[in-house]
This record gives sequence, C-alpha cells and structure tokens, in this order.
Amino acid sequence: MRQIDLRRLVDNAPIGRLHFAVILWCGIVSVLDGYDLSIAGVALPSMMKAMGVSPATAGIMVSSALFGMMFGAIGLGTLADRIGRRWAFVLCVGLFSVFTAVAGFANDPITFSLMRFLAGVGVGGVTPTVAAHVTEYSPRRLRTTLVSVIFSGFAVGGMVAAMTAKALLEKYGWQSVFFAACLPMALIPGIFLSLPESLPFLLRKGDTQSIRKIVNLIRPEEVVNSDDVFVLNTVDVRADAPMSMLFRDGRGVSTLMFWISSFMCLFMVYGLSSWLTKLLASAGHSLGNALTFVIVLNVGALIGTLAGGWLSDRVHIKYVLVGMYSLAGLSIAILGYVPNDFLAYLCVAIAGGCTIGTQTVGYAYAGQYYPMSIRSTGIGWVSGVGRTGAILSPIVIGVIVGLSLPLQTNFIALAVPAVIATMAVGFVDDARSKRLSMEISVDGIEASE
Repeated sequence: MRQIDLRRLVDNAPIGRLHFAVILWCGIVSVLDGYDLSIAGVALPSMMKAMGVSPATAGIMVSSALFGMMFGAIGLGTLADRIGRRWAFVLCVGLFSVFTAVAGFANDPITFSLMRFLAGVGVGGVTPTVAAHVTEYSPRRLRTTLVSVIFSGFAVGGMVAAMTAKALLEKYGWQSVFFAACLPMALIPGIFLSLPESLPFLLRKGDTQSIRKIVNLIRPEEVVNSDDVFVLNTVDVRADAPMSMLFRDGRGVSTLMFWISSFMCLFMVYGLSSWLTKLLASAGHSLGNALTFVIVLNVGALIGTLAGGWLSDRVHIKYVLVGMYSLAGLSIAILGYVPNDFLAYLCVAIAGGCTIGTQTVGYAYAGQYYPMSIRSTGIGWVSGVGRTGAILSPIVIGVIVGLSLPLQTNFIALAVPAVIATMAVGFVDDARSKRLSMEISVDGIEASE
C-alpha cells in the first residue's frame, strides 16, 4: 500500500489532456462571463434613450447585476466547496444565460434591474469557481499563468460584446445583444460531462474510483493500485469551508487586505466598463467610435491579464500587482487630459490591462494564498466583497456625470482607488500562509471520515 500525495502529484505534473479540458471549459465560461458583464455598458446609451432614464437611474440599472454578483460570488463560491464545482458551473451558466436573455424583454428600469440582478448571481459565482478550479489543477510552475490565461476570457467576452453591439445595436435595438446571451445553455451538458470534479470534494465523498481516473489522466505513467491511499493536507480536505476559516491561523489581516484591494479594483473596472462609452460619446465621439474604445479597453485587458500572469510566475506576484495598480491610476487620471485619439487609445488600453488584468492577477494571488478546502470560499469572499465597489461605481460615476462636471473629474474619481489598492496589497502576509499549509500532511481518507 502506498500513500499518493495529490497536491504534490498536481504540482509537478506535465500539461496533459485533463489540463486542456479544464482550460477549455473554464476559458469558455470566462468568455461568457465577460460578455454578460459588458453588454449593459455597451448598450447603455441606447437603453437610456429608449427608456428615457437619467444617468443616476441608468447607474442603478447597471449596478443591479453587480449587486447580484456580490451574492453570487459569496454564496455560490462557498456552495461550490460543498456541492462540487461541476454543479456550481452548471448553476452559474444557467442563471446568467436565462435571466440576461429575459432582461431583453424588459420595458422599464425596475423589471430590467430585477432580471439583471438574478443574472448577476450566476455571473458572480463564476469567478471564484473558475479561479479555484484552475488553481487546483494547474502545475505549480504555471499556476498564475494558467489562471491569467483563463481570465483573459473576460476581456475576450468584452470584445465580443462590443463587436456584437456594433453589428446589432443600431439595426435591431439594444434588446438583441441581451437575447444572444441565451446561447450558452447549449454548453451545459458538455461542461458537466467533460469537466473533472474537485479532488478534495471527491476525497471527502470517498470516491476513490473517480480520483484514480483523474490521477491516470494527470500522470498516465503512474500505476495506481486498488489499495493505494490518497493524501492531502488537513487544511485541504476539511469537510466544511466556513467563512471563519478565512480569519484563522493569522489570515485575518491579509483577508481584509484582499477584500480592500478587490473593492478598489472593481470600482475602477466597472466604472470604466459601465460609463466609458457614454463619457466618450458625451465628449463628441460617435457611438461607433465610442464602442471602439471599449474594444481597445478589452484588448488592453487581454494583454494585461496574460502579461501579468506571465510576470507573476517569474517575479513575486505582490510586486506585479503593485506595479499594475500604479499604472492603472496614472493612465486613468490622465485620460481626460490627452490631446489626441492615439494617446486616448493608449491610455484606455493601459487602463484595461491594469484594472481588469490586475483583478485577474489578484484572484490568482488569493487562490495561492488560501488552502484548497477554503479556496473557493476565500476567492468567493474576495470577489463578493469587491463587488460592493463594482455596485457603487456605476452609481457614483452616474451621479458625477449627472452633475455635468468636466470630463477630467470623472476620470480622476476613477483613479483614486488605485492608490488605496496598492497600499492594501502591500500588507498581505503570504509567507505566513505558505508556512501553515506545509505544517501537517495526513491520510486524506482518515481526515474525511
């Protein structure tokens, strides 16, 4: 009889067929997530005109989905550690596909906001579930890179939303971009059948047969016998994942710092995603040109996500985050002062890369910080608390836009959170988490009994 350390097995594994399945499905879900989040922003000028709403009301309409995301990130992120991540994926995709499509039938702000809130619950659950799953199955040497590659799908989804809007909005109306969101329902059977389940979840269930199949896919050369015993750290195989675990063993201050940085980053992300089109249209750009800025924002986000992940596997991830937050604040602050379109495009691209991309690296950082058994819970709370920044941002910026202040004031308001986020990241004590995760290793089956 042997003890097979599942963590060590995954950490040192070569990239194989199972990894491609995880990357494929998590990447697709991330793209869909990005599309769903971006369509309200790209359709905002048309919706405001059609419904005759003020900027402040429009901000509340956009924030309704973000409010739902806060509940989804915390609730579904925690639930994923209890029911298994495959069911969590199916639940998330079903929620945001159905209710986003239904939002296209709304004729008033209240109905629209309610449908978007329900869709947001599904969207919010995607981030912690995807981050935890990719982190769990990624080899250590590529962990941040692969998490960043997956979350670059968010930027791709934003580009798809902008291009879909350019193709459909003026001809078929704002509703058309929402109706298209029902198409992902067709992917649910493939997700459930092809995506491997979480190893700690299977270990808690005592499903050693499924674990053996996954081990054979991760390391085909590894011969697994029927009497072999699978091992994980006690912190990786706990039967529950209470929120209080995030504050135990010296994790309290770091957990709060993750929450603050996520709040500030998402304030910037959703301020730009929700109001960039409207602000630039108000500055004299045509709707088509303003939508092009959204595409540039997401191209920058794609580059920033991939570059941030690549750098984080080579330089300490904390230093990468500090540098990206600093660039985010600078690029957003000067966006209202640039004299020509070329510099405006450059600033928007940097802002996209260092806000959307930075949030992705932040999730990867949190995924590395928390042990497996509370990873979805930890990332879920980071994402969920951060959603309060996402909720407030469209409303706050909407109020500022309604005051008809200079364009520069809007962008300066979006840049201040970058300074606070930079300081918060600096106080994360990742060294303590690494020491604790290496202290005890025991028989995982015994721990689950």
